[in-house]
Amino acid sequence: MSEPQKLLVFGGGYLGRTAALEAIRRGGTAVATSRDPERRLALEAEGIAAVDPSDREALSAALAGATTVLITAPPDAQGCPALRALAVAESVSTAWPDWIGYVSSTAVYGDRNGGWAFEDDALNASSLEGGRRVRAEADWLDAGRGMGLTVQIFRLPAIYGPGRSVVDRLRDGSARLVRKPGQVFNRVHVEDAVAGLFASMAQPRPGAAYNLADDEPTPADVVIAGAAERLGVPRPREVDWHDPEVSDTMRRFYLDNKRISNARAKAELGWRPQYPTWREGLEAIIAAEG
Repeated sequence: MSEPQKLLVFGGGYLGRTAALEAIRRGGTAVATSRDPERRLALEAEGIAAVDPSDREALSAALAGATTVLITAPPDAQGCPALRALAVAESVSTAWPDWIGYVSSTAVYGDRNGGWAFEDDALNASSLEGGRRVRAEADWLDAGRGMGLTVQIFRLPAIYGPGRSVVDRLRDGSARLVRKPGQVFNRVHVEDAVAGLFASMAQPRPGAAYNLADDEPTPADVVIAGAAERLGVPRPREVDWHDPEVSDTMRRFYLDNKRISNARAKAELGWRPQYPTWREGLEAIIAAEG
């Protein structure tokens, strides 16, 4: 797409907000959804038009004016809330836009016992959240085939960046050094994730799935220890991953042990992460947060 995007983001959270701001930076416009009135006010303050997804008329108007739609909202027990809401909105709108991106999770691959995961691999989610992502992906791809929509799937590992990283957890004292021998993770800086999304907007391929991840799968305890050393602060206390201090959200990351290949995004989209490892990402966050 050579024209500036008119982006509709279903889910104005951390990733959705960053994508919306990037669309505006590139000369386009952005609308983001949020059920939280305070969140909508914060989005509006940054130049992002905000709508309540339950407001059918407002959502219909946003869909009618969009050239691209990005879904970042997580699925629930009934499937993808964006697909349900946008299907209702579309019934009084003119047409779906030219590009639809569904942000999924690398949790769909399940455990690979440290092996590599590629986009065409079988999906064997080992968590409830991962299973819901598998279903949401299938629903969006089915909708794409049935209605001739240009749907792409993006599978992301843990997203980090300014305000949401090990730097913040070390500074506020919430970081824990969790060890699980042999365990590795990928990550993706929020700016790299957004860059991958916009690369796809320029080269859409209906039905394609892309992993957007960094180049170096690394154990979480290595990142924590390295970040503490870089900041010149003591390492956090070490805890077992089964320890009650480890949140359920964090513990879910330890269920799967895998390395995520980003080769397809590089080959097809010409995408390269600006922060290929956690080290470059860490330096950028420190520079941004001071």
